[in-house]
Amino acid sequence: MSEIRKVGVLGCGLMGSGIAQTAAAAGFLTVVRDVAQPLLEKGRASIAKSLGRLVEKGKLTKEVRDTALAKLSFGTDLSALRDCDIIIEAVTEDLELKNGLWRELDRLCGPATIFASNTSSLTIAAMAAATSRADRFVGLHFFNPVPLMPLVEVIRTATTSTETFQRAYDFARALGKEPVATVDNPGFIVNLLLVPYLLDSTRALEHGVASTADLDRAMQLGCGHPMGIADIMFEAYGDDRYAAPPLLRRMTREGFHGKKSGKGFYDYSSEPPVPVDLGL
Repeated sequence: MSEIRKVGVLGCGLMGSGIAQTAAAAGFLTVVRDVAQPLLEKGRASIAKSLGRLVEKGKLTKEVRDTALAKLSFGTDLSALRDCDIIIEAVTEDLELKNGLWRELDRLCGPATIFASNTSSLTIAAMAAATSRADRFVGLHFFNPVPLMPLVEVIRTATTSTETFQRAYDFARALGKEPVATVDNPGFIVNLLLVPYLLDSTRALEHGVASTADLDRAMQLGCGHPMGIADIMFEAYGDDRYAAPPLLRRMTREGFHGKKSGKGFYDYSSEPPVPVDLGL
């Protein structure tokens, strides 16, 4: 079983930059690829800022920060990933976009390279089928913020080899994460259980059970949740795949995409954020 030494990350957005930071901080040479230099520069700055905060809080030494930054490289050319031992994809949740990248990388990379997707809403098998290495294809589903969240779901399809799954599982451990194994079903483990709860919280608001602020406060204080319905990623759940309630579909259509976009159940342009009048 060959050792993983070099990591490729596709996408330098919120999740991609977090995965890259985590891999570099764990000692792996890490190559990050995105489509445009400004996106890469934004991701690089985000990683530097995140590492700096960890140093300030005493969770990371300056030496580890400096070593992590030195192990990172950034570029727009896919060929820079050709000699990576594992490539983790964290681009937009668009199957055709992902599969186009996988097909090209399948031609570029050697047979030992493992392909892994961080998707939260698509099936791993639908991507593996676009390549000639379905036996070397897995899911590695990280959680936001990646440097702080310990969980990684390691997803195995019907065609993933035992060796590939074990290498991916051990790699997640080497990142300092706690891996859990799951098969390639919709939502894997966490979203399978979490999405219905999130949608029911929206229905509770829609039906006048309580206000946004009180729903959040109840779940935070009663169940120990660190956040409430305000932080749903609407673009992932506000459609018919999840039998989304009418309120969530309407909010999605009208551009209420949650904290990421600055407006959802709360208006994040205010400090502190204030509940939005949804006309209920």
